[in-house]
Amino acid sequence: MKKSDWFKDVVVYQIYTRSFFDSNGDGVGDIAGVTGKLNYIEELGVDVIWLSPFCSSPNYDNGYDVSDYRDIMKEFGTMADLELLIEECHKRGIKVMMDLVLNHSSDEHPWFIEARSSKDNPKRDYYIWSKEPNNWESYFEDSAWSFDEGSGEYYLHHFYHRQPDLNWSNPKLREEIYQIVEWWIDKGIDAFRLDAIHHIGKPEGLPDAPKPEHEWGKRNYRNLEETHHYLQELYQKVLINYDVMTVGETGGTTPESTRLYVDKNRNELDMVFHFGHVHMEKLDAPVLRKYFKEWYDSLSPKGWDTVFFSNHDLPRHVSIFGDDKDYWEESAKLFATLELTMWGTPYIYQGEEIGMTNVRFDDIDEYQDQASKKRYEWALQSSKNEEEAWEYFLQYNRDNSRTPMQWNSQDHGGFTTGEPWIKVNPNYKRINVEEESQDPDSILNYYKELIALRKANTALKRGNLELYGEEDSQILAYTRRDKEEEFLILLNISGDRVEYRVDNINEDWKLVIGNYDKQPELLSQNNRFQPWEARVYIINK
Repeated sequence: MKKSDWFKDVVVYQIYTRSFFDSNGDGVGDIAGVTGKLNYIEELGVDVIWLSPFCSSPNYDNGYDVSDYRDIMKEFGTMADLELLIEECHKRGIKVMMDLVLNHSSDEHPWFIEARSSKDNPKRDYYIWSKEPNNWESYFEDSAWSFDEGSGEYYLHHFYHRQPDLNWSNPKLREEIYQIVEWWIDKGIDAFRLDAIHHIGKPEGLPDAPKPEHEWGKRNYRNLEETHHYLQELYQKVLINYDVMTVGETGGTTPESTRLYVDKNRNELDMVFHFGHVHMEKLDAPVLRKYFKEWYDSLSPKGWDTVFFSNHDLPRHVSIFGDDKDYWEESAKLFATLELTMWGTPYIYQGEEIGMTNVRFDDIDEYQDQASKKRYEWALQSSKNEEEAWEYFLQYNRDNSRTPMQWNSQDHGGFTTGEPWIKVNPNYKRINVEEESQDPDSILNYYKELIALRKANTALKRGNLELYGEEDSQILAYTRRDKEEEFLILLNISGDRVEYRVDNINEDWKLVIGNYDKQPELLSQNNRFQPWEARVYIINK
C-alpha cells in the first residue's frame, strides 16, 4: 500500500480516556465510554480520535507505563471493547490514533522483570544499566537513575523510576518493537502518536550532561542522531508498507531540527509536537507572528506541522493564554479560530470545544498527578516562596487538563455514576456539553462551524500561509491561499480594544465567521476590534 498524505486534511480530537466518559460506574473513563459518545464526536466533525495509552499498565503514570503491549488496561475494558470501538469509528469514517509508549516500559513488564533477575539474562540488554550513573536528571524525580538491589546496578529512567528506559541500541529489542507496531496496524489502528520518541536514541558512552544553562539542562539528551536512525529503520521495516499517520512527541526541537523528523525525503515521521509556544508565559500577536513564520518557513514545503494549544500534559489554554473570566467565551473562540485556520494539522484536546478551564482545588491532596506535586517541591526549593510556588502549581499542574469531561449539570458533570478518580471542575453546572448544545452561539457550536469550514475549503487545509502586520501590533493577521480561494484571518490577541488599518483593499472581502455579534460583513480600511475579537474573511478568485 502506497503511503499518502491524508494527514494534512484531518482534524484530530484527543481523548484522555480516563476522564472522558465512564460506562460502568467505577469512576474511571473507559473504552466503552468512548464508543458510547461516538455520536457526539461525529457531530463535532473531527476525522481522527487520539486515544491516550490503553495497553496493560499498573498505572503509575496513567498508562504511560506499559506492562503488556498486546493487551488492554483492565480499567479501560477488554480487547473486544477496543475492536468494537475501532469498528464503529470506521463505520463513521473516523480514524483511530494509538498513543504508543516506546521510549520506556513499566517495571512490571516481563522484559524488565527478566532483565533485573540476572546480569546474564538475555533481556538484560533490553534496558540501560550502569555501575556508576552519570548526572542526568529525571523529568519526574531527582536522578534519572535508580539502584536495583537484586542485580547491584543502576538502571536509567527519563521519567518515574517505575518507567525504565528501553535500550533501542539493541537490535533484538527494536525488532520486538517493530512487531508490536505492525500487530496494532493489523488490529485496525490508523495512526500513531509516539510518546517521548525524541529520547529513544542515547549518546554513545552516556556522558555527563554539561553544566545546565537552564532548569531542564540535564535532561537535554534528546533529539540525537541515533533517534533519527531508529525512526528511519522503523519506517523502512514497517511504516512504508501501510498508509498510517505518525506524529512524534519531540520536546526541545527548533524549526531546523524539527525538519529532520518531518522532511518527507528522510522517511521518518509525518509531523511532530514541538512545545516552544505553549511554554511561554504569554502569547500575543508579535510572539505568534514570529513563531508561526519561523516554523512555516522551515518546514514547508517538504514537511508538515501540528497546531495545538492544550493536551493532557498542559494546562487549559483558555486559562493560561486567554481570559477565563471577563472574556472566557470570546478568547476560547479566538484560539479555536487560530487553531482551525492555521497551517498544519489541528489537534483539539477534549473539553476545549466547550471552553473547559483550569481547576482550583483548595488542597493539594485533591490533585492526583505526582509529577506536578514533585515540581511544587522543586519550586519551594528554588527562589519561589510558598505563595508563589502554590500559584505556579495551580496554573501549570497537569490535572488542570485531566479533570472529567463535563457532559451536563448533573452529579460529577455526568461523567460517572460512581465516585470519579479525580474531582470534576466545580464550574460544570455552567460549562457543559448539554448546555452548549442548546445554544447556537456557544463555543461548542463555534467549533463545529469552524471544523466544517476547514474541511470544506482546501485553502484552509493545504493553502499557503502568509503573515502580515506591524511587529508591535496586537492583531495577528494572515492569509491562507490556494488557486481557488483566499482567506484573511484577523485576530485581536488581547483584552484591549484595538484599531487596525488594512491598506490596499482592492477587492471585496466577505466575513464568513467571527466570534462577536454584529461584526462588519465587509472588510474596510479602518477597523475597530473588540477584546479577543476574531474574524475570518474570504474572497473568491
